Amino acid sequence: MGIINATPDSFSDGGKFLDISKAIQHISLMKEQGATIIDIGGESTRPGSEPVNDLEELKRVIPILEEAITAFPTLVYSIDTTKVEVARQALQAGASIVNDVSGLQKDEMLGVVAAEFDASYVIMHSQGNPKTMQENPSYNDVVGDVAAFFERQITLAKKIGIRNIVLDPGIGFGKTVEQNLKLLAHLDKFMKFGFPLLVGASRKSMIGEILNEPTPENRIIGTVAVHYDALTKGARILRVHDVKQASDSIRIFNAIKSQR
Repeated sequence: MGIINATPDSFSDGGKFLDISKAIQHISLMKEQGATIIDIGGESTRPGSEPVNDLEELKRVIPILEEAITAFPTLVYSIDTTKVEVARQALQAGASIVNDVSGLQKDEMLGVVAAEFDASYVIMHSQGNPKTMQENPSYNDVVGDVAAFFERQITLAKKIGIRNIVLDPGIGFGKTVEQNLKLLAHLDKFMKFGFPLLVGASRKSMIGEILNEPTPENRIIGTVAVHYDALTKGARILRVHDVKQASDSIRIFNAIKSQR
């Protein structure tokens, strides 16, 4: 899953893809490098970020999505949003996945809209909202708490009518470095739910803290290491900025796995 942040303030690539032509060029490159899903978002969810209104988010994402679907119809498109109207218009334009960082906590109608279009739904775990989520994240047992969250939200999603569910433990969303590492170390425990696991640790601050690397663009090798380990524990989708490196690591993983 290749990332397009149509935002001025995302932590790693903010401002790069507000221009439609630049976004389309980057989608073309990601397709060439091996991306099969493109995740388009118009509101930054980095720690401390400010929310944007529906109109602004629609203005950022829908023109890119419409042009991308016309240019690259074989790709699968995901809309990264917590807003009902943004999801609705993206699904009408041809997106087929709703990537909800609130995991159906912010607005259940987002799930209702996804069900109307028979779209896949990414239930991501987060604690708090992006503006305040890193101030004091607290858990009794982060792995058990996230598993309990998944169980509740899967039940809700099925009740709403969502048939295709993807689970994302939400690395970096209301978690300390230690809590993120605990989730990654025990990722296989979420396999019991029987749904594909998505992991998105691309260039995140956890990697920067471990490596003492303040620049997100210099965290690519750390990202590949985290994601490769996630593959060994059952991850099926990697959400990444650096598609070639991720694609290469998946090819190596699959080659080794084929000999078991």
